[in-house]
Amino acid sequence: MLRLEGVNAFYGDLQALHDVTFEVYEREIAAVVGANAAGKTTTLRVISGTLPSRTGRVSFQDQDLAEVPAHRRVDLGIVQVPEGRRLFPFMTVLENLLLGAHTQGARAVRERTLEEVYALFPVLADRRVQLAGSLSGGEQQMLAMGRALMARPRLLMLDEPTLGLAPVFVKRIFEIVRTINESGVTVLLVEQNVRQALALAHRACVLENGRLTLTGPAQAVLADDRLKRAYLGL
Repeated sequence: MLRLEGVNAFYGDLQALHDVTFEVYEREIAAVVGANAAGKTTTLRVISGTLPSRTGRVSFQDQDLAEVPAHRRVDLGIVQVPEGRRLFPFMTVLENLLLGAHTQGARAVRERTLEEVYALFPVLADRRVQLAGSLSGGEQQMLAMGRALMARPRLLMLDEPTLGLAPVFVKRIFEIVRTINESGVTVLLVEQNVRQALALAHRACVLENGRLTLTGPAQAVLADDRLKRAYLGL
């Protein structure tokens, strides 16, 4: 479904990704893990089109994305939930959700999708007229995910969805990610809770200093000593 081949990405003169190659298969959960500054968020930015790769190829459904701008990638079904949620705090829950349905295809089924989002996140239905900025951290994360689902994604990319959340919300977010995947949406997950992420994922990639050092079935990656090295420098 999604393939990165020899991707190199830079911030100015600083190289953030070095010859990264991996594939995400349709209807799976793929996890990208690694220590801070390993290149995880940069990888998502390259896929979403907010950071161009200097060399290499990114393709989605066999279409080369080199000339496809970020907003057109959303039309193709590539949707990202960024780290930090990036909601509009002085708009209501409902207004934030409706902003997600901005593509032509999503607008056509907006009301149906809204009901699906409310079924997945009942708290959002209860608080639809409440300002987004007044929600708890866990509720804001649910809103950010709900807004992304309003775009009818085929590939949903989640950047640290449990960062800073209480354990009860962490557990719930992982349950929701599984439910989203079971509905047919492919998920690419960047996550700090490595054990929980790899327990959820089908396959995983480990990034270390912008280089892909390990990829394979999630449970095999979890048992590999190279995962410890990526996090602890052992």
